Amino acid sequence: MNILMLSGDATIAEAGEGVFYHMLAHFSRYWEHVDVIVPYSTGTRHQVHDNVYIHPSPYASKLKQPLHIIKTGAQLLKERPYGLIISHDFGIFYNGVGAWWLSRRHDVPYVSEIHHVEGYPRAVTKRERIYRLLAKLYIRTFGRRAAAFRVVNQREVPQFLRAQGVPNDKILYLPSAFIDHTLFYPMPNIPKRYDVLFVGRMAANKGLFLLLDALAIVKEHKPDLKACLLGRGELLNAVRARIQALELQNHVEIIERLEKAEDVAELYNASRMLVCASTAEGGPRVTIEAMACGTPVVSTRVGIIPDIIQNGENGLLVDWQAGAIAQGVEQLLNDEALQQKLGEASRQSVCHLDIETVVSRYAKGYHDFIKQLEAQHG
Repeated sequence: MNILMLSGDATIAEAGEGVFYHMLAHFSRYWEHVDVIVPYSTGTRHQVHDNVYIHPSPYASKLKQPLHIIKTGAQLLKERPYGLIISHDFGIFYNGVGAWWLSRRHDVPYVSEIHHVEGYPRAVTKRERIYRLLAKLYIRTFGRRAAAFRVVNQREVPQFLRAQGVPNDKILYLPSAFIDHTLFYPMPNIPKRYDVLFVGRMAANKGLFLLLDALAIVKEHKPDLKACLLGRGELLNAVRARIQALELQNHVEIIERLEKAEDVAELYNASRMLVCASTAEGGPRVTIEAMACGTPVVSTRVGIIPDIIQNGENGLLVDWQAGAIAQGVEQLLNDEALQQKLGEASRQSVCHLDIETVVSRYAKGYHDFIKQLEAQHG
């Protein structure tokens, strides 16, 4: 059986081997032929693994991506049949618009994959409020053609979909979070250098200013506090300015980038906890990586977090308030036994998330779904 994927990850056409590349290495084993339509890329790679073919857009503008999907998809559909079109949908939903047209014109079912909705559950910028509105409009219009919506968490996105009128039988839960346990594991010989660690892109949804406000509170009780922020992005300069304004320059270190995943794993192990203060997330993947290293997590209730963390059992869940985050941080800093307990429990709770198990469930889930559709249509 063949599968047609519409992805927003154009890096697959480049020379690197990111998360999508490794996922496809396993996913492709379950299909005869996989075509992946992606946005514009300067990369020249048009095939990965044995049976995955990449089709980057010739148009630099993402507004023209639906046109690329329609033209390229129509040509591919002339060459071979597909059991399903999988559309990774986000932002302005250009993949979903293209998938809607292909499905309608060629009578091929499509699944809209929505990992998260920008600005949900909380929007902090005008852009996020606009994108949340676009998600509602897409689901209520073009999305009505979708055979199902694939989600990767059990609460957040299903709740959003149901609010837009999507019935439960059109919500397909197939988790995506996996870990390379050969990279992310406890390293007890690494000394703790940081009390608090943040890992991620420095963007509005990451709650960085909220985190810094919380650290300023903790500093008053813990004058030797040491924190590390790993990442860069559009808010990097603003974060530096906030650190200065809060007089945290002697307490917070910024590392813009680490070259190797092994270095990130060592950083998890060198930290007493990872803190996630995000307002909207698809994962975040960094939380389960930290958990795999036995590093306890303090997090807001976003993305997959409510699915994997039970408050006080294998991590701490906090509200979107600096005081609440500070309280969670101090609770762990004041109780080394609790750090160890939550760290070990968190490691055990994600040990099953190896790439083969997760991607196998993903691929087999779609095979079962295709069979279900075929049975419904005789």
